[in-house]
Amino acid sequence: MIRDPFLLSPSMSVTDAIAVLLAQGLAGAPVVEQGRLVGMFSESDGLKGALDAGYHQTGIGLVADYMSREVNRLDCHATVQEAAEMFLRNHRRCLPVVDGQRLVGQLSRCDILRAVSARAESMPLEQTSN
Repeated sequence: MIRDPFLLSPSMSVTDAIAVLLAQGLAGAPVVEQGRLVGMFSESDGLKGALDAGYHQTGIGLVADYMSREVNRLDCHATVQEAAEMFLRNHRRCLPVVDGQRLVGQLSRCDILRAVSARAESMPLEQTSN
């Protein structure tokens, strides 16, 4: 999990948000307004903004115009299995991690795979009979 993830503002331009995602190597980032999680902005949201601007020959717009407002949140006490199930059920690449209403981090599918891999490496191989 990334603690203290990069936060985006709903008033930020989509161009600036895309630059943050690219610079940080992120698939998405939480959108926070006055300390409250109000959405998630993903690579897909950035693509939508860019396409709309191209089709309509306008500026690319603001994060608030394209972010997902219905946010799947992962409780900070969730297990690796619960997190994996949420990723698969909701088809997300990253999820905000919360403690109540407070954002405490961001989890990616790669974080889950690293945890599963580490767990598998620490377990003895099962013997199979032929």
